[in-house]
Amino acid sequence: MRDRAGESRVKIWLLLAANRWHVTAVLALAVFVLFVALVTLLPPPLLPQLRSGDTIETMFSTMIGAIITGTTLVVTIGQLVLSQENGPLGEQRSRMENSMDFRDYTEELIGSPSPADPSAFLRNLVDVAEQRANAVHDGLSDIDSDQLQWEVEQFTESLTGNSETVREQLDGAEFGTFDVLFAALNYNYGWKIYQVERIANDHAEDLGEPENTLLTELKTALSLFGPAREHVKTLYFEWALVTLSQLILYAAIPALLVAGVMLTTVTGATLPGNTFGVAHITVLVGAAFTITLVPFLLFTSYVLRIVTVAKRTLAIEPLILRDSQR
Repeated sequence: MRDRAGESRVKIWLLLAANRWHVTAVLALAVFVLFVALVTLLPPPLLPQLRSGDTIETMFSTMIGAIITGTTLVVTIGQLVLSQENGPLGEQRSRMENSMDFRDYTEELIGSPSPADPSAFLRNLVDVAEQRANAVHDGLSDIDSDQLQWEVEQFTESLTGNSETVREQLDGAEFGTFDVLFAALNYNYGWKIYQVERIANDHAEDLGEPENTLLTELKTALSLFGPAREHVKTLYFEWALVTLSQLILYAAIPALLVAGVMLTTVTGATLPGNTFGVAHITVLVGAAFTITLVPFLLFTSYVLRIVTVAKRTLAIEPLILRDSQR
Protein backbone atom coordinates (compact mmCIF):
# COMPACT_ATOMS: atom_id res chain seq x y z
CA MET A 1 0.00 0.00 0.00
CA ARG A 2 2.86 2.38 0.80
CA ASP A 3 4.35 1.79 -2.66
CA ARG A 4 1.00 2.35 -4.36
CA ALA A 5 0.39 5.53 -2.38
CA GLY A 6 3.84 6.92 -3.11
CA GLU A 7 4.25 8.09 0.49
CA SER A 8 6.91 7.61 3.15
CA ARG A 9 6.94 4.73 5.60
CA VAL A 10 6.84 7.14 8.55
CA LYS A 11 3.73 8.87 7.27
CA ILE A 12 1.90 5.58 6.65
CA TRP A 13 2.94 4.39 10.12
CA LEU A 14 1.72 7.60 11.76
CA LEU A 15 -1.60 7.76 9.93
CA LEU A 16 -2.50 4.07 9.94
CA ALA A 17 -0.29 1.45 11.54
CA ALA A 18 0.74 3.10 14.81
CA ASN A 19 -1.14 2.45 18.03
CA ARG A 20 -3.45 5.43 18.64
CA TRP A 21 -2.26 5.73 22.24
CA HIS A 22 1.31 6.05 20.98
CA VAL A 23 0.31 8.69 18.44
CA THR A 24 -1.52 10.62 21.16
CA ALA A 25 1.54 10.42 23.41
CA VAL A 26 3.79 11.70 20.60
CA LEU A 27 1.42 14.59 19.90
CA ALA A 28 1.20 15.43 23.61
CA LEU A 29 4.98 15.42 23.99
CA ALA A 30 5.33 17.66 20.94
CA VAL A 31 2.76 20.11 22.33
CA PHE A 32 4.48 20.22 25.71
CA VAL A 33 7.97 20.73 24.32
CA LEU A 34 6.87 23.39 21.83
CA PHE A 35 4.82 25.22 24.46
CA VAL A 36 7.67 25.37 26.98
CA ALA A 37 10.23 26.31 24.32
CA LEU A 38 8.15 29.03 22.70
CA VAL A 39 6.99 30.56 25.99
CA THR A 40 10.60 30.59 27.23
CA LEU A 41 12.14 32.02 24.07
CA LEU A 42 9.50 34.44 22.79
CA PRO A 43 8.72 37.76 24.47
CA PRO A 44 7.13 38.86 26.70
CA PRO A 45 8.27 36.66 29.64
CA LEU A 46 5.58 34.53 31.24
CA LEU A 47 6.30 35.25 34.91
CA PRO A 48 5.62 39.01 34.80
CA GLN A 49 2.36 38.30 32.97
CA LEU A 50 1.25 35.86 35.66
CA ARG A 51 2.01 38.37 38.41
CA SER A 52 0.26 41.31 36.78
CA GLY A 53 -2.55 39.69 34.79
CA ASP A 54 -5.07 36.86 34.70
CA THR A 55 -3.36 34.69 32.09
CA ILE A 56 -3.94 31.39 33.93
CA GLU A 57 -7.58 32.24 34.71
CA THR A 58 -8.32 33.16 31.12
CA MET A 59 -6.43 30.20 29.67
CA PHE A 60 -7.88 27.41 31.79
CA SER A 61 -11.40 28.76 32.08
CA THR A 62 -11.48 28.69 28.27
CA MET A 63 -10.13 25.13 28.31
CA ILE A 64 -12.89 23.99 30.68
CA GLY A 65 -15.53 25.23 28.26
CA ALA A 66 -13.71 23.70 25.29
CA ILE A 67 -13.36 20.29 27.01
CA ILE A 68 -17.03 20.10 27.95
CA THR A 69 -18.23 21.24 24.53
CA GLY A 70 -15.81 19.05 22.58
CA THR A 71 -16.48 15.94 24.66
CA THR A 72 -20.23 16.35 24.27
CA LEU A 73 -19.89 16.86 20.51
CA VAL A 74 -17.65 13.82 19.95
CA VAL A 75 -19.86 11.51 22.00
CA THR A 76 -22.92 12.80 20.14
CA ILE A 77 -21.30 12.09 16.77
CA GLY A 78 -20.45 8.57 17.92
CA GLN A 79 -24.03 7.98 19.02
CA LEU A 80 -25.36 9.27 15.69
CA VAL A 81 -23.16 6.82 13.80
CA LEU A 82 -24.27 3.93 15.99
CA SER A 83 -27.93 4.93 15.65
CA GLN A 84 -27.77 3.71 12.04
CA GLU A 85 -27.54 0.17 13.44
CA ASN A 86 -30.85 0.60 15.26
CA GLY A 87 -34.15 0.07 13.51
CA PRO A 88 -37.44 -1.82 13.50
CA LEU A 89 -37.63 -5.59 13.30
CA GLY A 90 -38.20 -5.62 9.54
CA GLU A 91 -34.99 -3.73 8.83
CA GLN A 92 -33.00 -5.95 11.18
CA ARG A 93 -34.40 -9.05 9.48
CA SER A 94 -33.46 -7.64 6.07
CA ARG A 95 -29.91 -6.96 7.30
CA MET A 96 -29.66 -10.50 8.58
CA GLU A 97 -30.93 -11.99 5.34
CA ASN A 98 -28.50 -9.96 3.24
CA SER A 99 -25.59 -10.97 5.47
CA MET A 100 -26.53 -14.64 5.35
CA ASP A 101 -26.96 -14.52 1.56
CA PHE A 102 -23.43 -13.16 1.26
CA ARG A 103 -22.09 -15.85 3.58
CA ASP A 104 -23.88 -18.56 1.59
CA TYR A 105 -22.39 -17.24 -1.64
CA THR A 106 -18.95 -17.16 -0.05
CA GLU A 107 -19.43 -20.72 1.18
CA GLU A 108 -20.05 -21.85 -2.39
CA LEU A 109 -16.95 -20.00 -3.50
CA ILE A 110 -14.52 -21.39 -0.93
CA GLY A 111 -16.12 -24.83 -0.65
CA SER A 112 -16.52 -24.76 3.14
CA PRO A 113 -18.51 -22.84 5.78
CA SER A 114 -17.56 -19.17 5.94
CA PRO A 115 -15.38 -18.49 9.01
CA ALA A 116 -16.84 -16.35 11.76
CA ASP A 117 -13.51 -14.65 12.43
CA PRO A 118 -13.04 -11.59 10.15
CA SER A 119 -9.34 -12.25 9.53
CA ALA A 120 -9.95 -15.91 8.63
CA PHE A 121 -12.87 -14.88 6.41
CA LEU A 122 -10.73 -12.44 4.42
CA ARG A 123 -7.84 -14.90 4.32
CA ASN A 124 -10.06 -17.54 2.72
CA LEU A 125 -11.09 -15.09 0.01
CA VAL A 126 -7.44 -14.28 -0.67
CA ASP A 127 -6.65 -18.01 -0.86
CA VAL A 128 -9.43 -18.66 -3.37
CA ALA A 129 -8.29 -15.77 -5.56
CA GLU A 130 -4.73 -17.10 -5.50
CA GLN A 131 -5.88 -20.62 -6.38
CA ARG A 132 -7.90 -19.34 -9.30
CA ALA A 133 -5.02 -17.16 -10.47
CA ASN A 134 -2.82 -20.26 -10.56
CA ALA A 135 -5.58 -22.04 -12.48
CA VAL A 136 -5.56 -19.20 -15.02
CA HIS A 137 -1.78 -19.46 -15.30
CA ASP A 138 -1.94 -23.20 -15.94
CA GLY A 139 -4.99 -23.00 -18.20
CA LEU A 140 -3.49 -20.38 -20.50
CA SER A 141 0.01 -21.85 -20.60
CA ASP A 142 -0.58 -23.75 -23.88
CA ILE A 143 -1.69 -20.70 -25.88
CA ASP A 144 0.87 -19.68 -28.49
CA SER A 145 1.25 -15.99 -27.68
CA ASP A 146 4.43 -14.66 -26.12
CA GLN A 147 2.78 -11.40 -25.10
CA LEU A 148 -0.11 -13.20 -23.41
CA GLN A 149 2.22 -15.60 -21.61
CA TRP A 150 4.36 -12.71 -20.35
CA GLU A 151 1.34 -10.74 -19.11
CA VAL A 152 -0.19 -13.75 -17.36
CA GLU A 153 3.15 -14.62 -15.76
CA GLN A 154 3.64 -11.08 -14.47
CA PHE A 155 0.05 -10.86 -13.23
CA THR A 156 0.20 -14.22 -11.47
CA GLU A 157 3.50 -13.44 -9.76
CA SER A 158 2.16 -10.08 -8.58
CA LEU A 159 -1.08 -11.57 -7.25
CA THR A 160 0.70 -14.47 -5.54
CA GLY A 161 3.22 -12.18 -3.85
CA ASN A 162 0.52 -9.79 -2.69
CA SER A 163 -1.60 -12.69 -1.43
CA GLU A 164 1.29 -14.10 0.58
CA THR A 165 1.96 -10.74 2.22
CA VAL A 166 -1.70 -10.17 3.11
CA ARG A 167 -2.10 -13.75 4.33
CA GLU A 168 0.82 -13.34 6.74
CA GLN A 169 -0.63 -10.06 8.03
CA LEU A 170 -4.08 -11.61 8.55
CA ASP A 171 -2.70 -14.65 10.33
CA GLY A 172 -3.45 -14.15 14.02
CA ALA A 173 -4.87 -10.63 13.54
CA GLU A 174 -7.73 -9.89 15.93
CA PHE A 175 -10.69 -7.67 15.19
CA GLY A 176 -10.81 -4.62 17.42
CA THR A 177 -7.25 -3.78 16.53
CA PHE A 178 -6.43 -2.17 13.20
CA ASP A 179 -4.45 -5.20 11.99
CA VAL A 180 -7.32 -6.86 10.10
CA LEU A 181 -8.32 -3.77 8.17
CA PHE A 182 -4.69 -2.77 7.57
CA ALA A 183 -4.02 -6.14 5.91
CA ALA A 184 -7.19 -5.80 3.83
CA LEU A 185 -6.04 -2.38 2.61
CA ASN A 186 -2.83 -3.96 1.36
CA TYR A 187 -4.78 -6.18 -1.06
CA ASN A 188 -5.36 -4.11 -4.22
CA TYR A 189 -8.20 -6.24 -5.59
CA GLY A 190 -9.52 -3.42 -7.81
CA TRP A 191 -6.31 -3.28 -9.86
CA LYS A 192 -6.33 -7.06 -10.16
CA ILE A 193 -9.91 -7.05 -11.47
CA TYR A 194 -8.92 -4.50 -14.09
CA GLN A 195 -5.97 -6.64 -15.18
CA VAL A 196 -8.24 -9.68 -15.60
CA GLU A 197 -10.64 -7.61 -17.71
CA ARG A 198 -7.81 -6.18 -19.77
CA ILE A 199 -6.24 -9.57 -20.48
CA ALA A 200 -9.61 -10.98 -21.52
CA ASN A 201 -10.24 -8.04 -23.84
CA ASP A 202 -6.77 -7.59 -25.35
CA HIS A 203 -6.35 -11.29 -26.13
CA ALA A 204 -9.93 -12.20 -27.01
CA GLU A 205 -8.81 -13.77 -30.28
CA ASP A 206 -6.44 -16.17 -28.49
CA LEU A 207 -8.85 -17.19 -25.73
CA GLY A 208 -11.50 -19.87 -25.98
CA GLU A 209 -14.47 -20.63 -23.76
CA PRO A 210 -12.46 -22.62 -21.13
CA GLU A 211 -9.91 -19.82 -20.77
CA ASN A 212 -12.61 -17.14 -20.51
CA THR A 213 -14.35 -19.22 -17.86
CA LEU A 214 -11.16 -19.36 -15.79
CA LEU A 215 -10.76 -15.58 -16.05
CA THR A 216 -14.40 -15.03 -15.09
CA GLU A 217 -14.04 -17.26 -12.03
CA LEU A 218 -10.95 -15.33 -10.95
CA LYS A 219 -12.77 -12.04 -11.45
CA THR A 220 -15.67 -13.31 -9.33
CA ALA A 221 -13.35 -14.25 -6.48
CA LEU A 222 -11.63 -10.86 -6.59
CA SER A 223 -14.94 -9.02 -6.79
CA LEU A 224 -16.16 -10.72 -3.63
CA PHE A 225 -13.24 -9.31 -1.65
CA GLY A 226 -14.52 -5.74 -2.21
CA PRO A 227 -17.81 -5.92 -0.25
CA ALA A 228 -16.14 -8.14 2.36
CA ARG A 229 -13.48 -5.51 2.98
CA GLU A 230 -16.06 -2.72 3.07
CA HIS A 231 -18.10 -4.63 5.64
CA VAL A 232 -15.04 -5.11 7.85
CA LYS A 233 -14.18 -1.44 7.38
CA THR A 234 -17.66 -0.35 8.45
CA LEU A 235 -17.54 -2.54 11.55
CA TYR A 236 -14.10 -1.18 12.42
CA PHE A 237 -15.26 2.44 12.03
CA GLU A 238 -18.14 1.80 14.43
CA TRP A 239 -15.83 0.01 16.86
CA ALA A 240 -13.28 2.83 16.70
CA LEU A 241 -15.90 5.54 17.26
CA VAL A 242 -17.25 3.73 20.31
CA THR A 243 -13.71 3.33 21.66
CA LEU A 244 -12.96 6.99 20.92
CA SER A 245 -16.07 8.12 22.79
CA GLN A 246 -15.06 6.04 25.81
CA LEU A 247 -11.47 7.29 25.81
CA ILE A 248 -12.47 10.92 25.48
CA LEU A 249 -14.89 10.58 28.38
CA TYR A 250 -12.14 8.98 30.47
CA ALA A 251 -9.60 11.68 29.48
CA ALA A 252 -12.04 14.55 30.00
CA ILE A 253 -12.37 13.95 33.74
CA PRO A 254 -8.66 14.42 34.67
CA ALA A 255 -8.42 17.22 32.10
CA LEU A 256 -11.27 19.10 33.81
CA LEU A 257 -9.75 18.41 37.22
CA VAL A 258 -6.35 19.78 36.18
CA ALA A 259 -7.94 22.84 34.59
CA GLY A 260 -9.98 23.48 37.72
CA VAL A 261 -6.96 23.15 40.00
CA MET A 262 -4.91 25.49 37.81
CA LEU A 263 -7.76 27.99 37.73
CA THR A 264 -8.29 28.11 41.50
CA THR A 265 -4.87 27.59 43.08
CA VAL A 266 -1.98 28.42 40.74
CA THR A 267 -0.47 31.90 40.57
CA GLY A 268 2.83 33.36 39.44
CA ALA A 269 4.38 32.64 42.83
CA THR A 270 3.25 29.02 43.07
CA LEU A 271 6.43 27.44 41.70
CA PRO A 272 9.42 29.83 41.84
CA GLY A 273 12.85 29.21 40.39
CA ASN A 274 14.15 27.91 37.11
CA THR A 275 16.31 25.11 35.69
CA PHE A 276 18.61 25.64 32.71
CA GLY A 277 16.89 28.95 32.07
CA VAL A 278 13.39 27.45 31.99
CA ALA A 279 11.04 28.76 34.68
CA HIS A 280 9.40 26.04 36.75
CA ILE A 281 6.03 27.76 36.46
CA THR A 282 6.37 27.54 32.67
CA VAL A 283 6.83 23.77 32.89
CA LEU A 284 3.84 23.50 35.22
CA VAL A 285 1.57 25.54 32.98
CA GLY A 286 2.78 23.65 29.90
CA ALA A 287 2.14 20.25 31.52
CA ALA A 288 -1.32 21.30 32.66
CA PHE A 289 -2.16 22.73 29.26
CA THR A 290 -1.01 19.49 27.58
CA ILE A 291 -3.17 17.37 29.91
CA THR A 292 -6.23 19.48 29.12
CA LEU A 293 -5.53 18.92 25.42
CA VAL A 294 -5.43 15.10 25.71
CA PRO A 295 -9.12 14.61 24.74
CA PHE A 296 -8.56 16.64 21.58
CA LEU A 297 -5.30 14.81 20.82
CA LEU A 298 -7.09 11.46 21.17
CA PHE A 299 -9.75 12.72 18.79
CA THR A 300 -7.05 13.84 16.34
CA SER A 301 -5.19 10.53 16.38
CA TYR A 302 -8.32 8.44 15.77
CA VAL A 303 -9.84 10.72 13.15
CA LEU A 304 -6.55 10.84 11.23
CA ARG A 305 -6.74 7.07 10.80
CA ILE A 306 -10.46 7.00 9.99
CA VAL A 307 -10.32 9.72 7.33
CA THR A 308 -7.16 8.23 5.81
CA VAL A 309 -8.84 4.82 5.45
CA ALA A 310 -11.99 6.44 4.09
CA LYS A 311 -9.99 8.38 1.49
CA ARG A 312 -8.13 5.25 0.36
CA THR A 313 -11.32 3.20 0.00
CA LEU A 314 -13.65 5.67 -1.71
CA ALA A 315 -14.05 3.45 -4.78
CA ILE A 316 -15.13 -0.16 -4.31
CA GLU A 317 -14.92 -0.82 -8.04
CA PRO A 318 -11.72 -0.83 -10.18
CA LEU A 319 -11.19 2.94 -10.29
CA ILE A 320 -7.80 4.56 -9.72
CA LEU A 321 -8.13 7.76 -7.69
CA ARG A 322 -4.46 8.35 -6.77
CA ASP A 323 -2.00 9.87 -9.21
CA SER A 324 0.84 7.77 -7.78
CA GLN A 325 -0.81 4.54 -8.95
CA ARG A 326 -1.53 5.84 -12.45
